[in-house]
Amino acid sequence: MRSWTKEQKKRIIEDIQRLGVIAGCRKHSISPSLYYYWLEKYNANGVDGLEDTRGKSTQSQLNQLQKENRLLKEMLAEKELEARLKDELLKKKMEIWNQENKR
Repeated sequence: MRSWTKEQKKRIIEDIQRLGVIAGCRKHSISPSLYYYWLEKYNANGVDGLEDTRGKSTQSQLNQLQKENRLLKEMLAEKELEARLKDELLKKKMEIWNQENKR
């Protein structure tokens, strides 16, 4: 399966618009349905719409980010709890130390 860069796709779209759909698609060895698909993406989002998104599921990216976010929040909560426990332990040790020094 051949793949094109978004710039190549843009040039092909422009060439097909100049030559006509049938002649242009034959020249570039693509189907008219692929041309119209690219054209729709190009008209909707410009050159960036022609980016190859195979294997880049937006939903899977979102799920991955949510999972990562949840793990980071858990790690942060653990670190905050650890810091709080250390503070409490240090306060207790300071109290004991102060009491021993008063004697």
